[in-house]
Amino acid sequence: MLYDQLEPLLAGVQKPARYTGGEVNMVSKDPAKADVRFAFCFPDTYEVGMSHLGMKILYHILNKRDNFYCERVFAPWVDMEKLMREHDIPLYSLETFTPVGEFDIVGFTLQYEMSYTNILNMLELAHIPLTWKERDEVNAPFVVCGGPCAFNPEPLADFVDLFMVGDGEEQILELCEHYNAWKQRGGTREEFLLEMANIEGNYIPRFYEPEYDENGEFKALNRLRDDVPEKIRKRCIPDLDQAEYPDKIIVPFTEIVHDRVMLEVARGCTRGCRFCQAGILYRPQRERSMPHLLELARKLLANTGYEEMSLSSLSTGDYSHLPELARALVEEHGCNRVAISLPSLRIDSVLGDTLEQTQTIKKTGLTFAPEAGSQRLRDVINKGVTEEQLRASVHEAFEKGWSAVKLYTMCGLPTETNDDLEGIANLAKAVVDEYFSVPKEIRQKGLRVSVSTSSFVPKPFTPFQWEPQNTMEQLAEKQKFLREKLRLRSVTFSWSEPHLSFLEAAFARGDRRLCKVMLAAHRRGCRFDGWNEEFKFDEWMAAFEECGLTCSQFANKRFDLDAPLPWDHIDCGVTKEFLKREWHKAQNAQTSPDCRIKCHGCGMKQFVKGVCKSCE
Repeated sequence: MLYDQLEPLLAGVQKPARYTGGEVNMVSKDPAKADVRFAFCFPDTYEVGMSHLGMKILYHILNKRDNFYCERVFAPWVDMEKLMREHDIPLYSLETFTPVGEFDIVGFTLQYEMSYTNILNMLELAHIPLTWKERDEVNAPFVVCGGPCAFNPEPLADFVDLFMVGDGEEQILELCEHYNAWKQRGGTREEFLLEMANIEGNYIPRFYEPEYDENGEFKALNRLRDDVPEKIRKRCIPDLDQAEYPDKIIVPFTEIVHDRVMLEVARGCTRGCRFCQAGILYRPQRERSMPHLLELARKLLANTGYEEMSLSSLSTGDYSHLPELARALVEEHGCNRVAISLPSLRIDSVLGDTLEQTQTIKKTGLTFAPEAGSQRLRDVINKGVTEEQLRASVHEAFEKGWSAVKLYTMCGLPTETNDDLEGIANLAKAVVDEYFSVPKEIRQKGLRVSVSTSSFVPKPFTPFQWEPQNTMEQLAEKQKFLREKLRLRSVTFSWSEPHLSFLEAAFARGDRRLCKVMLAAHRRGCRFDGWNEEFKFDEWMAAFEECGLTCSQFANKRFDLDAPLPWDHIDCGVTKEFLKREWHKAQNAQTSPDCRIKCHGCGMKQFVKGVCKSCE
């Protein structure tokens, strides 16, 4: 048995619990009785993957079916990988210690561009051919991918048999059902994939071919046959109350990033921040009803023993019944010392007593995301908040006993100047001032203001998708400027490395040419690129050079508004015309109100047949 080979090695690695399985609420089935075995692969460490809500949902959905068996697979950390290679131990599932190469379908979730090389590394460790062409020759498992990064699938197109675009609750069941029928009747891999290509939300790269102009730049993505769709329309679950959601989740033996119950109160956002890809991809905003959430909370807490619950959404403060929900959760579960936490808050969210109620058990730090330092730049990005609102929010928090505040900001935003950057330091000073304006006998001791600045990355399907990223040199200079300005009492400053964001931007906006770059980087030992201690920037640059390309031609390029884009064949529900209108507004620092106040004709109403409440 594979575990017998594995067990002696665990004493020599960090966090052995990453690799042993057997956790509370893990699903155990007889693999021999499963018609379809699905390996759900997360291309990062166990503690990152086990925090991912999407994995919990899809694991639950598949395993509710008696004839399907979904098992979990995570990327082994470098110490474990070394031992696995030395002892010829293949990548395996945590449920049954089955080699991944023996599964029917191997699925990866694409949450972050900097995890792409982990996918190739995991396939290699599983002894699965890396490209779909090679897999056809040996009848290997089908490799499928979903998640937000699947909305620009081209940088992975050579390695993936099928991309699932949009909400996955229905798609993943359809995939397994059709696979099972195909397996029973027999046929070729291409026949199965052609069948899947004509189901909404599925993109099959082998049926399409990129075309480049005389300068080698992307020109078009052409169909290779007429019986596949020109555009791949995303899947959208219209009613979250009717969607499957787990009432029992796996409880790890080791600490994970988000070690708590996660209750998804809503999906989507109506705010329209112009840098935010998730705000576009997850439209329209949909809410779960309060009775449904209360019942889910009851079952999840009883089935896990957790003492903390996070209310999850892109904008939790906008959930229409948040005060009532928070009050009901505290009243029902506060006696058991269950803490209710909220994610990062919009500055203009009117939470008042809601925030105070949720923090009666455990008072955590507050996180706000002003994003930009000046009002002009906040209008450019359509953030829709003011310094006065920030001051009022933190003042109220300090009066109610908070003393730790974190500010999320960005540098490198379109039209940004040094005055905008200095505004970030001014916001930090304003927070400090508000703390000291509260009488000593009221405020808590130990003020901590943390300012975190990430580098702006232009993403597909946003109004800034045409914008170039600042060069690494420009970003480094801006970070140096901020470090000098933020040498303030009670203020700490952290930032993201520009070379990491540089590569992220290239793969976010790239086309199929990047497949050969990624393969070259993989052969040079690149993996865990999102971890600073493992990121091999020089090897990446060498991989680009080896392939006759540069990272800057993807990251730092300004796209013409009418130019074809590598992701134009994906229909996310929002029209390019809407994104162009928002781009023009940004150039003039004009704002667009919340979709709940005014419909902007983004295209979602037609796409989801009236589900978009703000349009009704």
